[in-house]
Amino acid sequence: MKLLLDTHTLLWWFTDDPKLSPAAREAILNESNEIFVSAASAWEIAAKQRIGKLNDLPGLSSRFGELVAADGFSHLPVNYLHSLRAGAYSLAHRDPFDRMLAAQSEIEFLALVTIDPAFTLFGTDTFW
Repeated sequence: MKLLLDTHTLLWWFTDDPKLSPAAREAILNESNEIFVSAASAWEIAAKQRIGKLNDLPGLSSRFGELVAADGFSHLPVNYLHSLRAGAYSLAHRDPFDRMLAAQSEIEFLALVTIDPAFTLFGTDTFW
């Protein structure tokens, strides 16, 4: 299975948060699954740290690449096709990070590991 982690899923994975569902945890741990982390999540984490929303995770932005690699996850860059799709969704959903993750999930044929019900509006294949 090819999975893309939503930002909250990635944060819960990094902190071993019990909010991460047992099915999601098992799928991430399963070495036969390919796990991707979007550049949009790096952007979202950096933005949230800048405004003080992730004070309990100091240095996460500076160690982002190292932490993703340590878990054996693959970085998923944002390309122009992702950007065009994210901008073209006709939904009123205004979160640019969600729009990008939905577009990447769709274009790259990745199931998005998320608890966020907003992604059903995009028609995103989700897993939780």
